[in-house]
Amino acid sequence: MEVVKLNRIKAVLAETDKQGKWLAQQLGKDPTTVSKWCTNTIQPDLKTLAEIAEILNVNIRELLVNTK
Repeated sequence: MEVVKLNRIKAVLAETDKQGKWLAQQLGKDPTTVSKWCTNTIQPDLKTLAEIAEILNVNIRELLVNTK
C-alpha cells in the first residue's frame, strides 16, 4: 500500500534547517511521533499542525501543500 503524502512537515523542516528531534522538543512530543508525521505514517491533529506552523514561522498552508 502506497503512503499518501498529506503533509510537508519533513520538507519544511529541511527548508528551515531544523530537525525532527528539535521539533519534538519544541512541542513536548516524543521524537518517534514527529518522525511518523515526517514520513506521513500518521498525521498530527489540526491544533498541533497550527503549533508546528507557528514554531517554524510558516503559514499552515505550507505544511499541507507546496506553495512555491
